[in-house]
Amino acid sequence: TGMQLPAEVAAESRLAGIVVMSGYLPHASGFNITPGLEDTPIFHCHGTVDPMVRLPAAKDSQEHVKEKGATNYQLKTYSGLAHSVSPEEISDVITFLLTHLPPSDECKVKVKDPSEMSIKELKAAITKAGLGKNAVGLMEKSEFVELLTKHRVGEF
Repeated sequence: TGMQLPAEVAAESRLAGIVVMSGYLPHASGFNITPGLEDTPIFHCHGTVDPMVRLPAAKDSQEHVKEKGATNYQLKTYSGLAHSVSPEEISDVITFLLTHLPPSDECKVKVKDPSEMSIKELKAAITKAGLGKNAVGLMEKSEFVELLTKHRVGEF
């Protein structure tokens, strides 16, 4: 698991957190936490009526991980939820991730500059933006670039 990283890896790249959904720790006797990772946030979601992984297994996992030194482990149960997900659970996971993941530009969608697009890409973007009727009669790539650029800055 992520909590059992070799010490040299753990020192270089800490985990932002761990999410467990309807899961448990299967080989608890072989589980250890790498020194320095005890405060890694763990968010464990579990349905109260899960027939695949019963709630006591989740509670036992939490207890064992805490016994091994975890200091930031939250087990949240969802009443009436089986081995599935619910909108409330997804919302809680999103909140956890937004709280614990560091901000990064690597995950942001980068919009391609229209001047770097091929004619095919420009036509597809113009169609997707609902600008097809504005593109009738355009012939030059520069005209398609101008139309899409104006749309993106709110001039269309």
